[in-house]
Amino acid sequence: MTGTIVFDLDGTLALGDGPIVAYAHSLAGFAGDGLLARAEAELASFAAGGSDYRDGYHAVGTVAEDAGVAADDIRTAYETSRRVLGTPAAPVAPPEGIADLLRDLSSRVRLVLATNAPDAGVRELLAEWGIAELFSATHFTVGKPDGLIAVVRHAQQDGPVLSVGDIAEFDLAPAAELGADTALVGATCDSSPFPATMRGRTVTDLSDDLRAWAAAACASSPAHPTV
Repeated sequence: MTGTIVFDLDGTLALGDGPIVAYAHSLAGFAGDGLLARAEAELASFAAGGSDYRDGYHAVGTVAEDAGVAADDIRTAYETSRRVLGTPAAPVAPPEGIADLLRDLSSRVRLVLATNAPDAGVRELLAEWGIAELFSATHFTVGKPDGLIAVVRHAQQDGPVLSVGDIAEFDLAPAAELGADTALVGATCDSSPFPATMRGRTVTDLSDDLRAWAAAACASSPAHPTV
């Protein structure tokens, strides 16, 4: 038996608006530069805690919908932006100190990646950051919130679960309904009414809490296998 920490990707392990700005630029090809200006304004509002969007993608997608961009074109723009993830066209960065933190955690519990994003460029990005080999499983295009349920249930067969993410509705609520612990990070960590087990601006802001959770999960297991 061993505990599991399930991590989201965008806004959790991959920080920065690079891919979202790339998404907005792609959408501008369908609706003009006025959309880009509106999208950037909504992104700034979200980052400052001045809106109720789930995340930056939701903000930009909503601007596109309001501008009359067709659903198929919105999907195409998203897919285009994901193909350049981690490049100069869509830069992202990990939380400072993430490799050391995840290495410590992986010595006690299993680490799992579960994201709604496609896998384009993600494995390479994780390898570049020195953390790819620390995950025992990686799940892409999960279909959160509902798709997270199967991931958490499977992990709970082996012990306690902690789900970490920046969108309470998608990354945390399904896990909490199954009795898992939760950690909310990102722009809504202070404003969200969701009763997360722990919360902080970034994953590494929660380093002490995460290490304590992993230690408790390990102590509660009769044996901790090597992951």
